[in-house]
Amino acid sequence: MPVCAYGPEDALFSRAQTRATREERVAVDLRLLRHSAERRDPGLAKTTKKAPKKALKWQRDPEGMRLRILEAAKKEFASKGLAGARVDRIAAQAGANKRMLYYHVGNKDALYLAVLEGAYEQIRAEERTLDLEHLDPPEAIESLIGFTWNYFIRNPEFLALLNTENLERAKHIKRSTKVKSMHSPFVEMIRTVVLRGVASGDFKVAMDPVQLYISIAALSFFYIGNNATLSVIFGRDLLAKEARDERLAHMVALVLAALTGRSVAEFQLPPTSVVHTPTRQTA
Repeated sequence: MPVCAYGPEDALFSRAQTRATREERVAVDLRLLRHSAERRDPGLAKTTKKAPKKALKWQRDPEGMRLRILEAAKKEFASKGLAGARVDRIAAQAGANKRMLYYHVGNKDALYLAVLEGAYEQIRAEERTLDLEHLDPPEAIESLIGFTWNYFIRNPEFLALLNTENLERAKHIKRSTKVKSMHSPFVEMIRTVVLRGVASGDFKVAMDPVQLYISIAALSFFYIGNNATLSVIFGRDLLAKEARDERLAHMVALVLAALTGRSVAEFQLPPTSVVHTPTRQTA
């Protein structure tokens, strides 16, 4: 009985079958066919030129693909939460596949952490454009309050991500040195404003910058994050323009009163056009 020869070409094909993707197996087949033809006709090898490989779109623009993946992931995590988010949906939305997603970012947890870090990077970068160090201290604080309020209004996905990570007990950002490092300059920026205000006599209290920012963020976060239930409970559309303007003026007055030691009533609040009518009479 004749024995089948098992040569290098057969070994190459066997290994390719076990570990290559479909595209790689096709490429192996073509190389084997070309090699076999060249063995039968040695002159063919001299005339055959390898066609230059055309880079795939994601290979030509890897950073662009990574950004598309992160943007799709932000939407998915914000709307579905960490547990409900699906990697295949993220990949499809980004125009990628799961293999490309894992290559550019990593697994689901790594992707979620990258989204969180990107979200914090974005707000900290925009805060730096406020140029607070060149504003009078009261104006700087008012600018920071206004920015925080409007940023939260414009970026509900950011608030959703924070809610998700708090439900996770911050176990992901605990692993991030990037998030911690980007907050130190921000805290120092607020500290400088407060100390300038105390030195100029505008502020009476050298408030802890961390406590000050938490208060500013909380005044916005709670209102916006709970507006659906609060609007029903109090019978007001809390996201109507007049209500938003009233809330912002109220926050500015509260914070400046705390820093200056003056009464909230001393800060001029614009008259509101919101009619505060309860939806039902209470006993």
